[in-house]
Amino acid sequence: MNINDAIYKGKCVLEKNFIKNSQLDSEILMSKVFNKDRKFVILNSKNKLDKEKINFFNVLISQRSKGKPIAYILNKKDFWKYEFKVEKDVLIPRPDTEILVEQALKFTKNKINLRVLDIGTGSGCILLSILKEKKNFYGVGVDISKKCINLSKTNAFKLGIKNRLKLFNSSIDNFRYGKYDLIISNPPYINKLDFKYLNKDVVNFEPKSALYGGLDGTSEIRKVIKRSSELIKKNGKLILEIGFDQKKKVTKLLNHNGFYINKIFKDLAKNDRCIVSTKI
Repeated sequence: MNINDAIYKGKCVLEKNFIKNSQLDSEILMSKVFNKDRKFVILNSKNKLDKEKINFFNVLISQRSKGKPIAYILNKKDFWKYEFKVEKDVLIPRPDTEILVEQALKFTKNKINLRVLDIGTGSGCILLSILKEKKNFYGVGVDISKKCINLSKTNAFKLGIKNRLKLFNSSIDNFRYGKYDLIISNPPYINKLDFKYLNKDVVNFEPKSALYGGLDGTSEIRKVIKRSSELIKKNGKLILEIGFDQKKKVTKLLNHNGFYINKIFKDLAKNDRCIVSTKI
């Protein structure tokens, strides 16, 4: 069997299990078999596969057919301009979340020596992307998950920025370290009703604690805003990711805690996704 035949068979298995982008996923999984990029398997599609590689590919296809996300199978995910290691029990970085990095860089343009706090740092993708772009910023990441903290350390080392980063394994309620010029957070914000209808790739594999935001989706957002109001410097910026229907609720919470709303930004699907505010 050659590479092309195996990819086709893999695609058919994924299609039968209602996996979207089955052709692309099959090609990506084959690239993992060779530890090469997707271009390699396409250019060498007529090459024969030995039994060991066929068996490994079939294992990967089986995992994906059960809904296991590609990022968890590959143990990596591209975000912003960089590649991040990801593992089970850590939220997979989303393209829509890149808007937080974009706005953080925009609103801190020409600034130096800023202290940045990332609440619920996860894989570290948001904070580490900002620190990589801004060579004289210093970052602090806090997460209730020890696994997230360890993964963020790994990613920081890989990106060469561990000397400008401190990480704390703590709930935000108990965190009282420092004062910050910029606070960023992608908190859990999916409400109880929407959580029931999440894609099986998400609900069966990704950590509920990083997704579920309580009955109306704002229980964790409230905590983040309250603590941010105490941890942020005057005129500091708070940049939050929100659910598509949470603009009014979150705006009220921010105003109540002494924040002025600078702007609300939309994601790739034109849904409200990011609020930039200033502590007044």
